Amino acid sequence: MFKIKNLTVKNFMSVGNSTQAVAFDRDDLTLVLGKNIDLGGDDSGARNGTGKTTIINALSYAFYGVALTNIRRDNLINKTNAKAMLVTIEFEHNGIDYKIERGRKPNTLKFYVGGQEQEENDDNAQGDSRETQAEIERLLNMKHEMFKHVVALNTYTEPFLSLKPNDQRAIIEQLLGITVLSEKAETLKEEQKRVRDAIKEEEYKIKAIQDSNEKMKSQVDSIERRQTMWIKKHQDDVNDIKSALEELQKIDIDNEIAQHKELVLWSEQVRDHESLAKAITQADKDLKRESTTIVKLEKEIADLKEHKCYACGQELHDDKHEQVLADKEASLASSKTEHATHEATHQELTAALSEIGTVGQRPSTFYDKEEDAIHHRSSLGNLELQLKAKEQEEDPYQEQIDEMKAQSEEEINYDAINGYQRTQEHQDFLYKLLTNKDSFVRKRIIDQNLSYLNARLAQYLDRIGLPHTVTFLNDLTVEITELGRDLDFDNLSRGERNRLILSLSWAFRDVWESLYQPINLLFIDELVDSGMDASGVENAMSILKKMAREHNKSIWLVSHRDELAGRVNNIMTVIKENGFTMYDTDVDTV
Repeated sequence: MFKIKNLTVKNFMSVGNSTQAVAFDRDDLTLVLGKNIDLGGDDSGARNGTGKTTIINALSYAFYGVALTNIRRDNLINKTNAKAMLVTIEFEHNGIDYKIERGRKPNTLKFYVGGQEQEENDDNAQGDSRETQAEIERLLNMKHEMFKHVVALNTYTEPFLSLKPNDQRAIIEQLLGITVLSEKAETLKEEQKRVRDAIKEEEYKIKAIQDSNEKMKSQVDSIERRQTMWIKKHQDDVNDIKSALEELQKIDIDNEIAQHKELVLWSEQVRDHESLAKAITQADKDLKRESTTIVKLEKEIADLKEHKCYACGQELHDDKHEQVLADKEASLASSKTEHATHEATHQELTAALSEIGTVGQRPSTFYDKEEDAIHHRSSLGNLELQLKAKEQEEDPYQEQIDEMKAQSEEEINYDAINGYQRTQEHQDFLYKLLTNKDSFVRKRIIDQNLSYLNARLAQYLDRIGLPHTVTFLNDLTVEITELGRDLDFDNLSRGERNRLILSLSWAFRDVWESLYQPINLLFIDELVDSGMDASGVENAMSILKKMAREHNKSIWLVSHRDELAGRVNNIMTVIKENGFTMYDTDVDTV
């Protein structure tokens, strides 16, 4: 239950610096009449401009921050005092008391819950906090346009059926609960954004882990490639050592050393044989040379003995003949001695060569040098040590690879993103149900509530005495007929339109209260004055009285018709004097 208790206004429109108060906490019909003393209280025109409509403008301003009619906020301030405008509304909702204080010059907006003022989070609100306003409208659960059609009915408010189709649809959708679906869709849209952001955040996390794992995998792959190269080289080194070791083990090193010793002897024998052979050859040459010399000297001596010159063959008879002969004979003796020496040497050399005998084949060896053969054993031992050491070498990369795989690679958990994606799919489905015009949810709400709206509208039209049939169709358009003839709203007379406006507003109110919450207050500003005949006024008054009596409503009927005073128990007089409006809070009882 939303119960509006009282309203106070100060420096608002025609109300001056003296605070005026109106109590709504009553369950009956109150007639609001005007009295303009400045124009003469007895004239019929004295009822105009007193400030009756100021009450519902103040109501509208208190709840929504705007007037019921198209008046700028600063023009709501009393022109005479031009400051310190303040409107206060007190109401109750679900057993909790609330109060709103809203004003201009200075701008202010204070919201009290249970007597405790609520702080504004917006430091720059300057009396117009969006958060506070949103909270007020959430409590009231009614947009301003709906407020003008179900709480504060005014002749200046454009009738629902005169509005553009889109504006009509906006109001009827709010009335039938479709706007609630749209509002829930907007809330859901925020949740969808939050889930999308969460999915993106999870995707970024997963991508970061994947990139990290890929980088680590690349590093592991690089190390594994180096490991493969190390393993291959290690195996090649082992195989090379084994091959060298096998080759060395094929050699009988004792025999190799013996062969080298025999090779030394064989080499000495070859050298001796070659030296003797060379010396014999030289001796042969020396013998031949001396033999030739001996033969030559013997011939020359024979010629000299015959007194012939050995060179030219002429007779020699001088003293030199004897000397030359003697020299030649001495040379011959020397040559024979040399010949004998060379012959003896030749014989000795020949004997020595015969003693050596024939040189055999060269001994076969693996190594060129004996010292290499001697070092063979140590080389064999070194290779065996190298092979053992090489075979015992550990892979320097495996431990690093195992450590990187065990510690660095992070497992990716998809539970969170999968959960968000399932939530997103569910939200998308719900969003379509809330927003798609063909959604069975929307259709069901429209069909159910439209039926109730048409039923209440038909009942009010019948009770107020309008013979026309007015029906809301499934596409939310309105059909007006009379005796089978289709009509537009403007085909109706002024009185007929007023009857339809009132009936439609009351039907709207019934539907709104059935869907949302009852509200105690209803204002009707001069609608029964415009073109309504006596029958129409009587029927309207009967409906309003029954509504107040049976549904505990506080109904305020603003009118210029003094004759209605006899039809009500309560009257509030709005008096304008010296340019300021005052409310006679003493309700007259007739």
